[in-house]
Amino acid sequence: MIAEPSPASDTSQKENDGQEATAPASAVQNGGCVKNSSNSTPKERKKVQEQCENVRKKNISRRKRSSQPENDEDEVEEMVEAVTLFEVVSLGKRAMQSVVDDWIEAYKEDRDLALLDLINFFIQCSGCQGMVTAEMYQSLHSSDILKKMIEKFDEETGLQYKRIMARPWILTVTWPMELEDEGYPLVKPGPHWKKFKANFCEFTAVLIQQCQYSILYDGYLMNTITSLLSGLTGSVVRAFRHTSTLAAMKLVTALVSVIQNLDVSIHNAQQLYEVEKNRTPEGETGPRLDELDRKRKECQQKPVEIENMMNALFKGTFVQRYRDVIPEIRIVCIEEMGSWLKLYPNMFLNDSYLKYVGWMLYDKQAEVRLKCLQGLRGLYEHKELIFKMGLFNTRFKSRIVSMTTDKEPEVAVEAMKLVMLMVLNCENTVSSEECEAMYHFVYATYRPLAVVAGELLCKRLFCLPSGEEEPPNAKKKNKFVYSLRRLKKLITFFLNHGFRGRWLILSRDHPEAMESNWNTHSKFEASLSGPGMGQAFTDAQESVLVEIIAAAVRQTAEGHPPVGRGSRKTLTAKERKTQMEECARMTERFIIVLPELLAKYSSDTEKVTNFLQIPQYYNLNVYVAGRLEQYLDALLTEMKELVHRHTDLNVLEACSKVYSILCGEQLAIYPFVSEALHHLIDEMVMDFSQLIGEFFQEEDGLGVNEEHIFRMSCILKKLTAFHNAHDLTRWHIGDWTLKILNFEKENGGLPAETLIPALQCSYFALLWQLELVTESLVTETPSSQGLNSRCGREERHWEEKETLSELSEKMTCFRLICESYLNHHNKDVSEKAFILLCDLLIVLSHQGVDEDEDFSLLKFLPDHDLQSRMIEFVKDHVFGENNLPEEMNREEAHRLDSVYRKRIILAEYCKLIAYNVVEMMTAVEIYKHYMQTYHDFGDIIKETINRTRHNDKIESARTLIVCLQELYQNHMATYRSNNSRKKQVDSSASFASIKELARRFSLTFGWDQMNSRESIAMIHKEGIDFAFHGDSQDIDYYLPPNLTFLAIISEFSNKLLKPDKKLVYYYLQEFVTDHMLLTCKGEKWHPLYCYRSSLIGTDDDAESTIASSFREWPPPDKSKVFATKRKFSDGSIMDISLPGSSRQTMDLQSDSQLSYFSWKSKTVTSEDIVDEPGPTEQDIAPRMGDSPESLHEEETEELNEDIDVVEIDEGNL
Repeated sequence: MIAEPSPASDTSQKENDGQEATAPASAVQNGGCVKNSSNSTPKERKKVQEQCENVRKKNISRRKRSSQPENDEDEVEEMVEAVTLFEVVSLGKRAMQSVVDDWIEAYKEDRDLALLDLINFFIQCSGCQGMVTAEMYQSLHSSDILKKMIEKFDEETGLQYKRIMARPWILTVTWPMELEDEGYPLVKPGPHWKKFKANFCEFTAVLIQQCQYSILYDGYLMNTITSLLSGLTGSVVRAFRHTSTLAAMKLVTALVSVIQNLDVSIHNAQQLYEVEKNRTPEGETGPRLDELDRKRKECQQKPVEIENMMNALFKGTFVQRYRDVIPEIRIVCIEEMGSWLKLYPNMFLNDSYLKYVGWMLYDKQAEVRLKCLQGLRGLYEHKELIFKMGLFNTRFKSRIVSMTTDKEPEVAVEAMKLVMLMVLNCENTVSSEECEAMYHFVYATYRPLAVVAGELLCKRLFCLPSGEEEPPNAKKKNKFVYSLRRLKKLITFFLNHGFRGRWLILSRDHPEAMESNWNTHSKFEASLSGPGMGQAFTDAQESVLVEIIAAAVRQTAEGHPPVGRGSRKTLTAKERKTQMEECARMTERFIIVLPELLAKYSSDTEKVTNFLQIPQYYNLNVYVAGRLEQYLDALLTEMKELVHRHTDLNVLEACSKVYSILCGEQLAIYPFVSEALHHLIDEMVMDFSQLIGEFFQEEDGLGVNEEHIFRMSCILKKLTAFHNAHDLTRWHIGDWTLKILNFEKENGGLPAETLIPALQCSYFALLWQLELVTESLVTETPSSQGLNSRCGREERHWEEKETLSELSEKMTCFRLICESYLNHHNKDVSEKAFILLCDLLIVLSHQGVDEDEDFSLLKFLPDHDLQSRMIEFVKDHVFGENNLPEEMNREEAHRLDSVYRKRIILAEYCKLIAYNVVEMMTAVEIYKHYMQTYHDFGDIIKETINRTRHNDKIESARTLIVCLQELYQNHMATYRSNNSRKKQVDSSASFASIKELARRFSLTFGWDQMNSRESIAMIHKEGIDFAFHGDSQDIDYYLPPNLTFLAIISEFSNKLLKPDKKLVYYYLQEFVTDHMLLTCKGEKWHPLYCYRSSLIGTDDDAESTIASSFREWPPPDKSKVFATKRKFSDGSIMDISLPGSSRQTMDLQSDSQLSYFSWKSKTVTSEDIVDEPGPTEQDIAPRMGDSPESLHEEETEELNEDIDVVEIDEGNL
């Protein structure tokens, strides 16, 4: 509200501009008055108050009338009465133009009253519900005015004061401190306040729009508003700064619209003047000509006045707030600046204003950077504006280019769009090297960024030479040739910069254009070397084109982005229908041309493999619906030729997969395809049986030549590829492969090319047999209760049991073969055997759990010897080769292939750990290499830790602490063998790596301390036991042997809950002997100080304080043990026995709530407790190392509430 102002000094004096000062004699709202009361009498003051009340009532009635709808009496009765401008704008029930018109009418009647009403509106929009007092300042000198411009806080009253100069007043805003920055209207959540913000912006714009023909140029309105908003922007209160900045920026935007309209008025006035001047005789003037000349000059003068207004608002608000600490204020400034640059370039499009946008490109807030780029994009889209931005391009072009790698994807996309406009519209601004860097973003994981980069690439590559234009009505052949030329450019580029076909498809601006024109795609392939075309593509270009086609087919059928570029999207019914129609069109085209393409490129392994990916995305019903069975026969014929011709595993697996897809039993083409497949398998089995028979007839396989073995290996590869996707049990291939493997086991001599497919084929055969047995048991249904039925069931049961027994023998035989092959001289064979053995153990370990009990015949768990052999295999083949010289000197491609192979081996063994096939403790040998192999295997090891923790939290934590203990023991052994006693144990690089490993282990527990408290407690308990265990090798006999290990487990202290830290600290105290209390000083005891500090939160360097806290413990009483009862948040109680002296009397016992945090002692019952008074708080505090005075009040309360200490006779335990 506007309160009655303080009396001003002599108002008869004049203002600085020479105008005579007049005191306002009217009030604004709520009965407040603004007046010059220094010489007024009580009667005059009463008269002024009456005038104020009359004006107030008049404004209220006017607003009430205009806010009521005309033809809705019920709504009128329920409508909230809107009195102030803030209420009217906030409710938003009236047209904003009528609100502004009412205010302008009030301004014309009494401008001081209307201005104060407007001032109060801006104050209320800031969320301020305080009091505004106006004081005339005409009589004050400039120095006095500056002294009054203060902002302070009165501690006695709790009020905040802010003085603002709003000509011709000095406003004093007083408000309580309850005004919070988060609670003012512009930032309040909800649709109401969002609408209020829109109404507020609309009000400022309409205010200028409606005033442009009347009071805008009176020299009073804008001066007051400008000084008010400039004063508010300098406030320390966020609400004032934000509201005033938004208002000022919107006012400037509105003034820009006004000055644009003035151009039309100036043009019209000039035309009218010219017409009238032409009518008037030369040398004569008339009143009409003089009037038009005056109006013309007024119109020409108005832009200057408006520019002065904009300059005043710009300097008073924008310059002060464009670098405000609040991002929302900076966003308002930059967003409006972008619109000014575009709407009124004559004034703003110069380096004096552009520099602000360039500076804010470096802002730390992504939203601010985004608004800068959006504003600049509006400029670069208009070529007529670019010529003014030469200096800006020179200074900030590199920054814009670098923002394409911004961490915020939306900013990067906007920067890429801006760079594309600069490339297209600003010649020689972006260099070729910078453009080359932009092209690589077509592989970005964020698809919108890749799409823009693809658009930039296409526009750069497909641009026609200067002077050449694409004919709009070219013939069809010419269009094809032109498209062929464009595609060759694209393929050549991707050959030079690396190619990933599916990512290319999704980086196109309109990917459906590439996916849907299947006729063009097939023509590209069919006409590559056609007559008259010449050598259209090279062999490398053909490979790329085939991959593009395969990627486009897959994208059409699936519609999902590649891995790493977003998640799968759910298609709507309409999108799904469109996709199915497109897939049908694609199928119709490739059904016809694919056999021809396979025949043409049958000798090219890479191209054939890509072409064979296409049929798996067919709509197979098209074969019958379109009566295209002849093309199916052609496809099967070509695939049969490919199987007989190729031995490459990729081609064979692709053919096997196509046969599997075409052999769907629900398809009409199934009988035809199944017959063709059986003929193909019969031919391969016949050849294989003949070769295998000859192999074992020739001196038990020892007399065959290499060509015979090579032929046998090739057919075995083909059978293995088909056995993966098809059940070939009826041909008994697995029996032959087991015979080959046993031959190698006993005699040796077979090459890896034979053994590896034999191992794989045997494994597939066992899995297919297991599936058949499982299905027969699951599908068996109980029949009638007759005698014959029972006899039949018993007979089938014995047959099935006999089948399971035979299968168990085969699996045992295969398992023993794989175990023996772990030591095979060929590395590839041994690794393949290890992988298959791991998979087989997972299958066997879970038999007989949920299925019929007969499946227990197949169940097998590896013994300790086999587990040891397997972990040694992992150590040798995964971690044993990392430091070999030949491993370091390999080329990058070979090194990556080696890492990939090792990752497979490690992942296979980690699956055994995760599925509880092998003991969890075997993971210790893997965890030891976590740091050294973090970049290659860190993700696998970390996932193993998470999986084992999910299975058994305590056992998983024990593996971590055992790993650290073994590494520490190795470190100490090396330390002692090197006679490094002069060097500190914990100062070596080896110890630092163990400590870092402990830190990494602690990070795997995450932020949920309640979920991991038992595991962390167990780690601390085991670590303390290990630190004080064993015989000391130091000169100081009383120094614990592994005391430095406490520095390692201190990495887990931050994962302890605060009450648990106290309990761990109590447990640590049990190992401090009498002699240690007297001698625990020096650097050798520093780990104990550090560990103790991590538990109780003291400084690490407070050695004397820590030592003294240890010594403050009283002499141990061996006849008593302190039992601590720990109350949990759920109300359960945990008993913890804390012996007062030695370690021998202490054992930890598991508890249901915190199994390894409940120290394992003998159970204490109520009968064992001696009726003796427990120790007081003063007795407990010294034992904790802190006095009661040093504890915070809340900690003392927690101690009293959570820990009860009673004395227990040790003899009763």
